Order: sequence, then structure tokens, then C-alpha cells
Amino acid sequence: MRLPCLLTLLLCAASALQPARAADYVVLGQNEVAGHLRVETTADGRIETDYSYRDNGRGPDLKESFRLAANGAPRDYRGRGRSTMGAEIAEDFDVADARARWRSRADSGETPAGEDFVFIPLEASPGYYGALVSMLLAQADGSAATLGGLRIRAEVLARLTPDAATGPLALVAVTGADAQPWYYWVRDDATHALFAITWPSWAVMLQGSEALAPTLLARQQQAADERLIQLRQRLARPLGGVTLIRNVRWFDAPAARMRGPSDVWISQGRIDAVTEPGALRVLPERAIDGRGQTLLPGLWDMHAHLWSEDGLAHLAAGVTSVRDPGNDNAELQRLTGRIERGEVIGPHVHAAGFIEGKSPYSSRTGIVAETLDEALDAVSWYACHGFVGIKLYNSIKPEWVRPLTDKAHSLGLHVNGHVPAFMRAEQAVRGGYDELTHINQVMLNFVSRPGDDSRTLLRFQRVGSDAQAVDLSSPAVKHFIALLRERRTVVDPTLAAFEAMFTQAQGELDPTLGPVAGHLPVLWQRQMRVAPMDLDGEKLAAYRRSYAKMMGLTRDMHRAGVPLVAGADTTAGLGLHRELALYVKAGIPAPEVLRIATWNGARVAGASGQRGRIERGYAADLVMVDGDPSADIEQLRRASLVIQGQVAYAPAELYEAMGFKPFVGAPRMLVRPAN
Repeated sequence: MRLPCLLTLLLCAASALQPARAADYVVLGQNEVAGHLRVETTADGRIETDYSYRDNGRGPDLKESFRLAANGAPRDYRGRGRSTMGAEIAEDFDVADARARWRSRADSGETPAGEDFVFIPLEASPGYYGALVSMLLAQADGSAATLGGLRIRAEVLARLTPDAATGPLALVAVTGADAQPWYYWVRDDATHALFAITWPSWAVMLQGSEALAPTLLARQQQAADERLIQLRQRLARPLGGVTLIRNVRWFDAPAARMRGPSDVWISQGRIDAVTEPGALRVLPERAIDGRGQTLLPGLWDMHAHLWSEDGLAHLAAGVTSVRDPGNDNAELQRLTGRIERGEVIGPHVHAAGFIEGKSPYSSRTGIVAETLDEALDAVSWYACHGFVGIKLYNSIKPEWVRPLTDKAHSLGLHVNGHVPAFMRAEQAVRGGYDELTHINQVMLNFVSRPGDDSRTLLRFQRVGSDAQAVDLSSPAVKHFIALLRERRTVVDPTLAAFEAMFTQAQGELDPTLGPVAGHLPVLWQRQMRVAPMDLDGEKLAAYRRSYAKMMGLTRDMHRAGVPLVAGADTTAGLGLHRELALYVKAGIPAPEVLRIATWNGARVAGASGQRGRIERGYAADLVMVDGDPSADIEQLRRASLVIQGQVAYAPAELYEAMGFKPFVGAPRMLVRPAN
């Protein structure tokens, strides 16, 4: 009996072996090759991936190995490599005996797991997600269980046959894992094999199909737009006629003072009057109870790289205006038009045109110029397409700065940006910069060494290691701050963008979103324990001391009269709240922080004649907060109502649409019955 059994086992094993097969993909950035993805199925059925790309001098390097069950569900996984910011990736999981067990550099745990359970790694490649999508589409209802008792779901939104050689493709949206859908293009056949992932200015395409990226992206945007249109139709509350906000405390932004309580009258998208309570005997179409609430001008995020799905998050946080300092130009113009026409939810957009120099480290956003003439032409293009300024980036040659700033100023454009490699911030200011972006770029003025190439991760690492030793009371620092004050040079610190990078140890909660973790999707909560850099021991202590110096420099610039604007450059909406809380933590009084987030933003963006204050004739871009953020800046999270011209939104409803737990309900609104 033993020989037949052995023969049977050998035959079964042989039949299980399949020829190895591989699929190769190209990672595109601004239609240029930026990296690769290889997905190989070995003879024994394991899937191996190799994923790497570079943009802006950084990017991930990841190799994975995983096995699928008969139903396509991943049963075990191993991922090793480096994250975008260079931190180690080391994650494993397996599903056995109805339990899923995992371990990463940030956490470990186990949970019950049925046959349809799927595990979502902290940092997986598109190859893993492609397998996940195929598995979901094979389920009767397109869904599967994941962590936290949640279910993720895949739905085919559109079908397309771009050409006969490619064959039919399907656009799939995966929901339930994030605040917005994940989109994938797959073969429209029984395999549902991954074909592409497309986003404006970035794509992963099956090798040889790169030319199809614009076609696929256009169809994906159409499907995404349809979803966003439906959301606006459901969530926007029209404000026809006259609206009265009664007995509300309100913030005088230019004076940085609370006033009231007062009655605030609104019609036709404008503020009509701010009066003593009960002073006007007019019957409005609706009255909003403002008792215990604070009315603020809408917040400005002056460093937001806007995507169409971000609109809900910004409005929910009371951010009614943003400056976008670097994006896919065509997509940003398209999105701006849709917001202005009232088709989709989003903040008012003031764009700064991104100009980068051609180098091996180039960011592939905006316009990448190989010569000075090309860069000067880019300035002209932005001036003719409604941009309020330009943003210069790391690979701009130092000798280009003066002619570019002169050209921009001659056309009425504001100039901000990174300090180009091999320059210091003082040289950029003297070369014509109106604004310095990021506090690390400012701090490099005091710590960079000859030959340091700030196009690489060194622009973070040098600051992390050396800023701790900077004497903020030294003549060099005082001289530089005096130069900024004298020239009225604006600084956009983006402290929140560096908080986790410089202070978080692996496994600790991300300090930027940690205070609101309980309001976020459960998968976000796990990802919040992944630090962007590998810091521990004395290195972590040094980086934390350096971060404290960056906060101190921000405080000292403000005290000296250097104009600041508030930009988050991180999670839409909630990231700005943390940015403002960090200013208070640094030592800037909360009322002055509120002025930075309202009046300063409008003034620097060139919109202070229309927005940024509560006064007759100004646009009704307003946020109502349940509490007093001038006494406690954390109260900003308790936005209860956001007014954007002739429509209002309840942040609670916007957060619920994103899968977030709301912070506070909407205020009481009385509507006069129609005659």
C-alpha cells in the first residue's frame, strides 16, 4: 500500500506544479519611466513581486512573497524592503486554523479569520492589491472580511476596450478600506488580472501599454466624477434667500480678537450685516442658533496638493480655501473648474505653478525644465492660465533663481518654493523669493555643509542630526530673521509634515493624527503606527531635539514679525488642525494662530478683498465651531457647520460619507415654511 500512496502523492504534486509565469509593469511619473513592478507566479503557485520607483529623489523598494488559497484569498505573506522615506519594511502574516496572525516593524497581533478573510499589509505593492481585487471579484457579493470586523468590497464601475490588441478591461473600485475608493484596471475576463493603476501624473501600466494611460485615466475620472457629483447633490444644503446666524461669537481675523455675540446676516453668498442681537426686525428664510458657537472666516490651507477626493475632508475641517503649490496642471485646472461650477465638493483653489529643473532627482510634478529658457516659458504659461504664483523646486539651478523671480514679478506672480540644491535660504531670499516653503528648508540655512545635495533625503537627515545644535539666539539666526522681516518674506513652516518624521518611533502612534485616531477608519489606525523613518535610541532623541528647534525657530520668526501662513502638506483637513495646534505648542497665542490660518492666508493668496474676514460685503466663506478655539485651538475639530457661498455643509455628514466618526453634530437650524 505504501508504494501506491507514494505514487499518488508524487502525481498530485506534479499536477499542482504549473509553468512559472510573470507580468512586468512600468511605473510612470509625468509620462516618464520612474520605476518597475514585476509579478511572478512560481511553479509551486507562490507569487513574488519586485516593486521600485523614484520620484523627487525618493521612493520605495519592496519585494514580496505570498500564497493564495483556492478562493484567491492571501493565506501568507512576507514583505521586505525600504519605504519611500527609507524606513525598513518588514511584515509577515499567515492565516491558519481560522486565525490571522501578523507581525510588522510597527505592530503584531491576531484575529479570527474565515475563508474569505483578507489581510491588508501596511505597505504592499500593486501586485498584492491586484491579487486582492481578483479575489474580491470572484466572490458572489464582491466583498471580503478584513481587520476590525470590516468588509471591503469591489465593484465594476465601467468597461472599456481601448483597442483590439488589449481586449476588454474593467475599472474596479474597492471601498471600505479607506476614506476614498481605490481604483484598478483589470482584465475583463475570468482572471481579472491587474492591467493598470492610473492617477494624474502617476501610473502603473502593464509593460507595452504605456500609451493607454491617458485613455484609462480619462474614463476613471469620469466614473469618479459621477460619484462626487452624487455626493454633492446629497450633502449640499442650498442657502436661498436670507440666512441669520443668531447670537454667535465671531472672530475678527485682522485684529485677532473675538467679538460678539452678534447676529450675522447672509444672502446671495455674501455677508450683509453684523449687528447687535435682535437689532434688525427682518424675517429670514432660515435662522441658525449660534449660542455657544464661534463663527470664523473659512480656514486656509496654504500647502495642499489637492485631489478630487480630498474636497470632503477639507470642507469637513472648515477649510474653504487652499493654495496648491504643485500638482498635475491639467487635472488641477479641471478640478478647479468643477468646484467653481458647483459640480463637486471642494475648497476654493489658488494655484502656484510648479517649476522643477531636469535632473536624476527631479520631482515629476508641474513643469520640468531642462534649460533656463524652458523655465522662463513655464513662468509665462502659468501667468496666462490663472495661477497666482510659481513654486521653484530642488533641481532648479541656483543661477536661474534671479531671472525666474524677475520674470514672475514682472507678471504679478508670487514666488515661493524649496531652496534649490547648493543654495542657502538667505541666497534664495536675496535672489527674489517672496516665500520660503517648509521649516527644514529654513533650518538648512544654518546646518547645511558644502557639497550637501538637498535633492536627496539629506535635506531631512542633515536637519535631523544637526539642527539640535543651532543656537536660536545666535547672531547668524537673528541676522537671517531680520532679513526676512525687512523683506516681508513669508514662511510656510508645514510643521505637521515633519512631526512624525522627526519624532515618531516605530510602533508609536503617529503624533499628527494620534489625537483623533478613534475617529478614523480602523485600517488607518494600524498604519498610524508606522514611522516614516527608522529612529530609535540617541538618533531618535537627536531628531526630537532638532524638531524642537524647528518649532522654536517658527515661534521666533513670528515674534519678530515675519509673516507666517499655515500649510499642512499632509492629511487633508485634519492635518491643518494639527499644524495650527503645533504653532500654539511652539508658543504662538491661539488668537494669532487663527489669524495666520484665515487673514494671513487670504492676504498672501491675493484674496483679502473677498475672503479671510467677517465683514459686510465679504464672501460667506465661514466655519462655525462648537466651542472657542481662541481659548483652546483643539476646538477647531468641532466644526459644526461650514458655509461656502450659497451652500452649507454639516461636517458630521461629510465625515460619515468618508467613513469617519463625526466630532460634533450640526447646530439647530429653523427654516421658515414656504408660502
